[in-house]
Amino acid sequence: MKLYMKQKVFSFFDKFTVKDENGYDKYYVEGEILSLGKKLHIYDMNHNEVAFVRQKILAFMPKFTVEVNGIEIAEIVKKVTFFSPKYYVDGLDWEVEGDFFAHDYVITSGNRAIVSIHKAWMSWGDTFELDIADDRDEVTALAVVLAIDAVMDAQN
Repeated sequence: MKLYMKQKVFSFFDKFTVKDENGYDKYYVEGEILSLGKKLHIYDMNHNEVAFVRQKILAFMPKFTVEVNGIEIAEIVKKVTFFSPKYYVDGLDWEVEGDFFAHDYVITSGNRAIVSIHKAWMSWGDTFELDIADDRDEVTALAVVLAIDAVMDAQN
Protein backbone atom coordinates (compact mmCIF):
# COMPACT_ATOMS: atom_id res chain seq x y z
CA MET A 1 0.00 0.00 0.00
CA LYS A 2 1.35 3.40 -0.92
CA LEU A 3 0.26 6.78 0.39
CA TYR A 4 1.30 10.19 -0.98
CA MET A 5 1.67 13.58 0.71
CA LYS A 6 2.72 16.94 -0.74
CA GLN A 7 5.70 18.66 0.93
CA LYS A 8 3.55 21.46 2.30
CA VAL A 9 1.62 18.91 4.33
CA PHE A 10 4.47 18.72 6.82
CA SER A 11 2.98 21.66 8.68
CA PHE A 12 0.55 21.56 11.56
CA PHE A 13 -1.27 24.70 10.42
CA ASP A 14 -2.52 23.28 7.14
CA LYS A 15 -5.41 21.07 6.34
CA PHE A 16 -4.59 18.47 3.72
CA THR A 17 -5.48 15.08 2.33
CA VAL A 18 -3.30 12.01 2.00
CA LYS A 19 -3.81 10.20 -1.28
CA ASP A 20 -3.67 6.50 -2.08
CA GLU A 21 -1.65 4.98 -4.91
CA ASN A 22 -4.53 5.60 -7.36
CA GLY A 23 -4.62 9.32 -6.55
CA TYR A 24 -7.80 9.16 -4.47
CA ASP A 25 -8.12 10.96 -1.13
CA LYS A 26 -7.64 8.40 1.65
CA TYR A 27 -7.15 10.47 4.83
CA TYR A 28 -7.76 14.03 5.91
CA VAL A 29 -5.26 15.62 8.30
CA GLU A 30 -5.91 18.74 10.36
CA GLY A 31 -3.65 20.51 12.82
CA GLU A 32 -4.67 22.63 15.79
CA ILE A 33 -3.41 26.20 15.69
CA LEU A 34 -4.24 27.50 19.15
CA SER A 35 -3.02 24.80 21.51
CA LEU A 36 -0.13 24.09 23.86
CA GLY A 37 2.19 21.89 21.86
CA LYS A 38 1.51 20.64 18.38
CA LYS A 39 -1.51 18.46 17.74
CA LEU A 40 -2.49 16.68 14.57
CA HIS A 41 -5.76 14.84 13.90
CA ILE A 42 -5.99 12.18 11.19
CA TYR A 43 -9.47 11.38 9.86
CA ASP A 44 -10.75 8.85 7.36
CA MET A 45 -12.81 10.21 4.50
CA ASN A 46 -16.00 9.61 6.53
CA HIS A 47 -14.72 12.18 9.08
CA ASN A 48 -13.96 9.55 11.75
CA GLU A 49 -10.79 10.30 13.71
CA VAL A 50 -8.47 7.30 13.23
CA ALA A 51 -5.28 8.71 14.80
CA PHE A 52 -4.03 11.63 16.86
CA VAL A 53 -0.48 12.95 17.23
CA ARG A 54 0.31 15.11 20.26
CA GLN A 55 3.48 16.86 21.38
CA LYS A 56 4.55 16.22 24.96
CA ILE A 57 5.37 19.60 26.40
CA LEU A 58 7.91 20.09 29.17
CA ALA A 59 10.26 17.45 27.73
CA PHE A 60 14.01 17.94 27.34
CA MET A 61 13.95 16.59 23.77
CA PRO A 62 10.91 16.86 21.49
CA LYS A 63 8.57 13.93 22.09
CA PHE A 64 5.29 13.06 20.47
CA THR A 65 2.68 10.46 21.30
CA VAL A 66 0.50 8.62 18.83
CA GLU A 67 -3.06 7.53 19.57
CA VAL A 68 -4.97 5.19 17.30
CA ASN A 69 -8.72 4.87 17.86
CA GLY A 70 -8.38 6.77 21.13
CA ILE A 71 -5.66 4.52 22.61
CA GLU A 72 -2.09 5.76 23.08
CA ILE A 73 0.07 3.19 21.34
CA ALA A 74 3.43 4.86 20.82
CA GLU A 75 5.83 7.60 21.78
CA ILE A 76 8.37 8.90 19.28
CA VAL A 77 11.71 9.38 21.04
CA LYS A 78 14.76 11.00 19.47
CA LYS A 79 17.98 9.31 20.50
CA VAL A 80 20.94 11.53 21.27
CA THR A 81 23.56 10.96 18.56
CA PHE A 82 26.41 13.08 17.30
CA PHE A 83 26.31 12.43 13.56
CA SER A 84 22.76 11.87 12.39
CA PRO A 85 19.32 11.82 13.97
CA LYS A 86 17.98 8.48 15.17
CA TYR A 87 14.47 7.79 16.37
CA TYR A 88 12.80 5.01 18.29
CA VAL A 89 9.09 4.30 18.41
CA ASP A 90 8.52 3.25 22.02
CA GLY A 91 5.47 1.07 22.53
CA LEU A 92 5.71 -0.53 19.10
CA ASP A 93 9.42 -1.45 19.20
CA TRP A 94 9.93 0.12 15.80
CA GLU A 95 13.36 1.46 14.79
CA VAL A 96 13.78 4.38 12.41
CA GLU A 97 16.89 4.85 10.25
CA GLY A 98 17.90 6.77 7.16
CA ASP A 99 18.32 10.28 5.82
CA PHE A 100 15.55 12.23 7.56
CA PHE A 101 16.38 15.59 6.01
CA ALA A 102 15.98 14.17 2.51
CA HIS A 103 12.84 12.28 3.59
CA ASP A 104 14.42 8.96 2.69
CA TYR A 105 14.19 6.59 5.64
CA VAL A 106 12.71 3.29 6.76
CA ILE A 107 10.85 2.14 9.87
CA THR A 108 11.48 -1.48 10.85
CA SER A 109 10.45 -3.99 13.47
CA GLY A 110 13.28 -6.49 13.82
CA ASN A 111 14.16 -7.43 10.25
CA ARG A 112 10.70 -6.55 8.91
CA ALA A 113 10.15 -3.25 7.08
CA ILE A 114 7.01 -1.46 8.29
CA VAL A 115 7.16 1.60 6.02
CA SER A 116 9.68 3.18 3.68
CA ILE A 117 9.51 6.93 3.16
CA HIS A 118 10.91 8.38 -0.05
CA LYS A 119 10.78 11.67 -1.85
CA ALA A 120 9.04 10.94 -5.15
CA TRP A 121 11.13 12.40 -7.97
CA MET A 122 8.69 12.02 -10.83
CA SER A 123 5.85 14.12 -9.43
CA TRP A 124 4.35 17.55 -9.72
CA GLY A 125 5.86 19.45 -6.79
CA ASP A 126 7.59 17.73 -3.89
CA THR A 127 5.63 14.62 -3.06
CA PHE A 128 6.55 12.04 -0.46
CA GLU A 129 5.73 8.38 -0.87
CA LEU A 130 5.02 6.10 2.07
CA ASP A 131 5.36 2.46 1.02
CA ILE A 132 3.61 0.48 3.78
CA ALA A 133 4.31 -3.25 3.77
CA ASP A 134 1.18 -4.42 5.63
CA ASP A 135 -2.21 -2.72 5.23
CA ARG A 136 -2.91 -3.35 8.93
CA ASP A 137 -0.08 -0.92 9.80
CA GLU A 138 -1.34 1.84 7.50
CA VAL A 139 -2.89 4.27 10.01
CA THR A 140 -0.20 3.69 12.64
CA ALA A 141 2.60 4.11 10.10
CA LEU A 142 1.07 7.33 8.75
CA ALA A 143 0.72 8.76 12.27
CA VAL A 144 4.30 7.78 13.20
CA VAL A 145 5.72 9.36 10.02
CA LEU A 146 3.86 12.60 10.77
CA ALA A 147 5.10 12.48 14.38
CA ILE A 148 8.73 12.02 13.25
CA ASP A 149 8.37 14.98 10.93
CA ALA A 150 6.94 16.98 13.83
CA VAL A 151 9.96 16.08 15.99
CA MET A 152 12.29 17.28 13.22
CA ASP A 153 10.21 20.44 12.80
CA ALA A 154 10.23 21.14 16.55
CA GLN A 155 14.03 20.98 16.62
CA ASN A 156 14.44 23.39 13.69
